[in-house]
Amino acid sequence: MDLPYYHGPLTKIACETLLLQEGIDGKFLLRDSESVPGALCLCVLFQNKIYTYRIRKEKYGYYTIETEENIKKVLFPNIKELISKFEKPNQGLVVHLRYPVEKNNIYQSDRSPPTPAAWEEDYVNVDREDYVEVLP
Repeated sequence: MDLPYYHGPLTKIACETLLLQEGIDGKFLLRDSESVPGALCLCVLFQNKIYTYRIRKEKYGYYTIETEENIKKVLFPNIKELISKFEKPNQGLVVHLRYPVEKNNIYQSDRSPPTPAAWEEDYVNVDREDYVEVLP
């Protein structure tokens, strides 16, 4: 599979290490499932937790992804189109895919790293009074 964010047989622990390095919501990677032969895992970081979505290859070469229960099952002709759909907000994942973690273990993207203002667009009803200043 020739996708820069596909890490092959990466372990769950190694995956968590890569995604938690910068703690940026929307970081993601794709790896082989350790528990389901032939399945892939789409791993996404949101609020310092890793969410894993299983991707399965269906009949005729199409792919499906297990998302929220009330989201209609969609068939995708390839992984690239599946990922493209979930780069858009409100598609059934906990957060949309924003920052791919490439296999070479260097955080790269055609998008620049997020600014604090960009982080806020992921949250609704953010109130500055909810934050406290951390002392050294």
